[in-house]
Amino acid sequence: MTTEVQWSELQRDPKGVAALADQGDVRVRRRDGVPLLLVREDSATSAADGAVGAARALRNALAHLPGEAAAEVLVEEFPWADLLPAAERLQFVSDFVRAVGASAELGRWSVLAQVLVEWKATAAVHTDPALVAELSRPLEDDLGLVPAPTGF
Repeated sequence: MTTEVQWSELQRDPKGVAALADQGDVRVRRRDGVPLLLVREDSATSAADGAVGAARALRNALAHLPGEAAAEVLVEEFPWADLLPAAERLQFVSDFVRAVGASAELGRWSVLAQVLVEWKATAAVHTDPALVAELSRPLEDDLGLVPAPTGF
């Protein structure tokens, strides 16, 4: 259960809002920013531990399946993956498994989210044969020297 309060209520009655957080999550609405979520630490720790355990089990299960079987499992959840050529579908499985593991260990699910965004965009490209042909053709123009990276 998530209760919503305004930022001003948190400022005015912090103990009352803390009591609400003992009963469940509290979404704190702010006029000048994204809402905040007030969660008890034990609840957040349990959720994180559960996510890590589930991610490890999923990673292990997918890693032990034959490539095509793992791809079939992921296509059921991500139907757009069926638009990928077979070799790229297998690479998606590999990237997914690695991202699940990294996300779970780091507690940063943005790693997995980015992999999904990138592969979904790749699948979308494969729906347009003209775009696939354009992106796959060899470059014939010499575009000059590539500047050295900066900012490292």
